[in-house]
Amino acid sequence: MPSPSARLLVVLDADSTLIRNEVIELIADEAGRGEEVAAATEAAMRGEVDFAASLRARVSVLAGVPVSRFERVISRIEPTPGVAELIDAVHRRDGIVGVVSGGFHEILDEIAPALGVDVWRANRLDVREGMLAGTVDGAIVDAAVKAATLREWAHFYDVPLSRTFAIGDGANDLQMMAVAGLGVAFNAKPAVRERADVVIGPVDLAQVIPLLP
Repeated sequence: MPSPSARLLVVLDADSTLIRNEVIELIADEAGRGEEVAAATEAAMRGEVDFAASLRARVSVLAGVPVSRFERVISRIEPTPGVAELIDAVHRRDGIVGVVSGGFHEILDEIAPALGVDVWRANRLDVREGMLAGTVDGAIVDAAVKAATLREWAHFYDVPLSRTFAIGDGANDLQMMAVAGLGVAFNAKPAVRERADVVIGPVDLAQVIPLLP
């Protein structure tokens, strides 16, 4: 981990925020269930269903996908425009960039360091004999965990909550956006735009830079 002292903390969601994709949909494509999972993901992001229950149901259809397919999934990942500029801007200000995701460590562990992210947290998938078991290993990273993680990182890096930023698009980002000094709706669902402190319309994370102290 970087030195536990920073001027500010910027925490992003991963899917449809840090990156343009929904990773679970890319993995589901490998099982021939992409469209089905995409519809369930959209409902979860709108807040129409319980996130943890929805995630478990969506992960169940991934059973049997070989982990060797992760390489192909990673090759399809598209970083969101402006992400490199935003991360550079935070680092120039002696800040920390974190990502907390309802997605999966198996993918984020490759993507996050490549983009310059300092810390990240996500779910882990159960694997048996080189294939996905269709279950999540451990507690699910849901809205409450996202909010708690932002608080934890702010405490660790000695950053006042007033100098924290939370950037997300879905209903499961609302709690961490409420905790942060500034909650930013990015590429967001209507319910998130309504409750955010700031709404960014263009799909360009560099638009966040003028908000940084």
